[in-house]
Amino acid sequence: MEDCTGRLLVATPGLRDRSFRRAVVLVLEHTAAGALGVVLDRPLEVDARHVLPQWQAHLSTPGRLFQGGPVARDTALALADLPDADAPPGVRPLTGRLGVVDLDAPPALVVDAVRALRVFIGYAGWSAGQLDDEVDAGGWFVVDLEPGDVFSSDPRGLWRRVLRRQPGDLALLSTAPEDASLN
Repeated sequence: MEDCTGRLLVATPGLRDRSFRRAVVLVLEHTAAGALGVVLDRPLEVDARHVLPQWQAHLSTPGRLFQGGPVARDTALALADLPDADAPPGVRPLTGRLGVVDLDAPPALVVDAVRALRVFIGYAGWSAGQLDDEVDAGGWFVVDLEPGDVFSSDPRGLWRRVLRRQPGDLALLSTAPEDASLN
């Protein structure tokens, strides 16, 4: 399987797992040892002030924490949109203009040097070969990340928008009903 790092996993309409139904996942790391990513389209009804109060004022719209996945829901991971290749202190470059923020760093070191910031609670994780098997079984479409996907101001509509911009028949799936039995 090719390396999916920096790409999106888009759940196929048939994927029924509650954590990933109609999800869009950014793959942060994909190696022979496994894969790790964050779900981009699951904003929570929780402000960061309850968990990371020093970061609340700096979060991008919608200004909420996001459910990053079903693994380690007691941890937080933040992504930043970098204006250029130079990452400020407290940010590790990831791919393109994305960086991973050290949430223990003082916000003042980070916020003036980034364009957007989003915090995820938990993450999505796969053991060695598991993601490859799920893609091969038809559970995920692997597509390219576009600017704006990670920090979309309308994250709940991301699944449809990402599918709609794909070529051919894949774009048609963006119109699939939530429950195909009602069609």
